[in-house]
Amino acid sequence: MTTFARRSLGAVLAALLFAIPATASLAAEPAVVIPAPAVDEAAKGSSETAIFAGGCFWGVQAVFQHVKGVKNAVSGYSGGAKDTASYETVSLGQTGHAEAVEVSFDPREVSYGTLLQVFFSIAHNPTQLNYQGPDQGTQYRSAIFAASAEQQKVAAAYIAQLDKTGLFHAPIVTKLSKLDSFYPAEKYHQDFLTLNPNHPYIVYNDMPKIDNLKAIFPAAFRANPVLVSKAKS
Repeated sequence: MTTFARRSLGAVLAALLFAIPATASLAAEPAVVIPAPAVDEAAKGSSETAIFAGGCFWGVQAVFQHVKGVKNAVSGYSGGAKDTASYETVSLGQTGHAEAVEVSFDPREVSYGTLLQVFFSIAHNPTQLNYQGPDQGTQYRSAIFAASAEQQKVAAAYIAQLDKTGLFHAPIVTKLSKLDSFYPAEKYHQDFLTLNPNHPYIVYNDMPKIDNLKAIFPAAFRANPVLVSKAKS
């Protein structure tokens, strides 16, 4: 969905929000309570990077910004070439890129497995193929770009584990591949939820994810998000 399309959708949602009773749930995609990974990484060092793609990066970024142990979460593009890593080009759906989020974290505080659990449970619906909610196209696919062989092993084992549980209504379609490169998105996409909490798209699609994170992972939740604009260089 292009910026124009998202704004058009925002106008429609704004009208709908006024018609929805205050007691009604606004969550477009309900969270799924899932078990922790049976296989996880051992903590090595104080810094690690993980790349997740699950629809519009606004919501995915915001979810991870509220997870303890995450040092930074940057919206961007992964899966395609450097010269096509721009929002308007990626939005055409022909670049190979997915809207992704680069999560820098301290594995002594939060494990890669826990990040995967949040990703599958809260951040998006991993059963939707090449779309996520209202956003259509391969750029909105569910994907994990593994930064190491160990990450790939843990992610593959977890996907198999979750499929066996039957907790999702359909098989997980998340594409797992080796990380080639990540390109940060434009400045106006960074910290979008925090800067635009009343944007209709955010209110309907993404704010419920933050509420779900707090409810389902209270020990991992932090009220004050770590922001790109405040990150140390």
